[in-house]
Amino acid sequence: MTDHVADQHRVVPAATIEQDDHSEGMTYLESLPRRIVTLYIPLFIIVVILLFPFYWMALTSIKPDEQLIDMERFNPFWVIKPTLKHINKLLFETNYPRWLWNTMYVAAAATTLSIIASVLAAYAIVRLRFRGAEVVGATIFMAYLVPPSILFIPLATVIQAYGLFDSPLSLILIYPTLLIPFSTWLLMGYFKTIPFELEECALIDGASRWQILVKIIVPLAVPGLISAFIFSFTLCWNEFIYALTFLQSTQNKTVPVAIVNEFVDGDIYKWGSLMAGALVGSLPLVILYAFFVEHYVSAMTGAVKE
Repeated sequence: MTDHVADQHRVVPAATIEQDDHSEGMTYLESLPRRIVTLYIPLFIIVVILLFPFYWMALTSIKPDEQLIDMERFNPFWVIKPTLKHINKLLFETNYPRWLWNTMYVAAAATTLSIIASVLAAYAIVRLRFRGAEVVGATIFMAYLVPPSILFIPLATVIQAYGLFDSPLSLILIYPTLLIPFSTWLLMGYFKTIPFELEECALIDGASRWQILVKIIVPLAVPGLISAFIFSFTLCWNEFIYALTFLQSTQNKTVPVAIVNEFVDGDIYKWGSLMAGALVGSLPLVILYAFFVEHYVSAMTGAVKE
């Protein structure tokens, strides 16, 4: 009897009380109505908002012309008797495959050059510890904030002087001015998460800085490199101002510029082919993000922490 009374008056540690309160704080997720209100409905709304543009592009690209024009007789959010006429015209009656190749070629080449330069710059700023390294890093990132609408006029003068006007090579040389600053800042944050002791051990064993960079830093920084590559590739793929300024010939244009110039005639918009071009042009990026989204998120998280 005495032991029973003692058990009733036993003092419960504060840590145990806090742990119980913390565990009970998430019990609202166990209730189905609350999960619907706090989790499922917000997720559904977000998914609808994000996927609706792709649904609208796909719907418009397979609509017959009369359903695109007459919104009173036909439901604008559905299609009756879908057709592949617009997609067929896009792929076989225009230079769209050439535009797609131009976009892929420019984006891949410019991204590769930018990643190589960014790796060298980020490693030098983070690891070599020279005077003013932090100032240089901040200055490089500030260069990313300069709007392209200010730079394209002087860059056009340079491109014209070197005879690169109306050539995809002009975009390959210009896009790194946009890509290198942000990629360098991103890789700086990721390189800081790699233990410096690994490099010290390699230096003691006689490795050079170049060997350390190639054999130690780069393999460990693969998620950061993937993140920088995805960002740079996406920016090149969707860039409009420079491509519009420096490319004039129809066969040399990239997808964002070509579909606007070729399928818009004054106030006449060829919505079927226009949406089909936008949809097909976005598929490579969707595939890219689907394969590497986990590496992209982890690298962005590591860079933000720094």
